[in-house]
Amino acid sequence: MPDQQSDEHAYHELTAYTLSHRHPAFVHQHVVDAHAAQHATASDKPIRLAFALLGLYLHLERNFTGRQVQRLHKQLADRTHSWPTFPLPAHRGGMTAVDVLAVPEGEARDRAIEEWCRSVWSTYAGSRPAVEALLREHGVI
Repeated sequence: MPDQQSDEHAYHELTAYTLSHRHPAFVHQHVVDAHAAQHATASDKPIRLAFALLGLYLHLERNFTGRQVQRLHKQLADRTHSWPTFPLPAHRGGMTAVDVLAVPEGEARDRAIEEWCRSVWSTYAGSRPAVEALLREHGVI
């Protein structure tokens, strides 16, 4: 895995790329969620990982676009002030922002973003039931 500084730099480069991306699906949200889940720490506020896992689940398992995930995050943040904690896997995926940034811009990089999301989400498989329960509790699924 690349060092933290190069991964953080790659993440910022990816956010610049995805924010300038004109695709209506808003892939930027998926980059934010994958990075947040991959780099979550025990000292983070619980909302950071909760939103990242909700976003990854909804995108990968329910086909939500980034824009739909973003809207849901806003709705949930406006009405909920307490978030559950989730266990942090020791290993959080074989891909990083560095790997994604190494892929040429365009469709290939967008596919790499999807692969990165899947790589990170798969490491949180044990949290899937809790993520689904939280979404059911809020009437999302």
